[in-house]
Amino acid sequence: MHPTLVTALDRIAAHEGYDPTALPPLYEAVDTEALIPLLESPAPVTVRFEYAGSEVVIGPASREVTVTVLDEKRESKRDQ
Repeated sequence: MHPTLVTALDRIAAHEGYDPTALPPLYEAVDTEALIPLLESPAPVTVRFEYAGSEVVIGPASREVTVTVLDEKRESKRDQ
């Protein structure tokens, strides 16, 4: 698995308080065969997908990984 995806899974698992292997298979949420070539491309690509109750954004700058728990995101929007 691509290291950037491993980082995303580790962050989701850490937030949820369990082992990354307890997460559902990533391929059920996103086409990993299509995603990995994008991550390995030199093009400035941003990838966004939902997985395990979180929104994952992988940005073009050094493949920066941002994980936002969707319930928290919805709560913060309601508070505004």
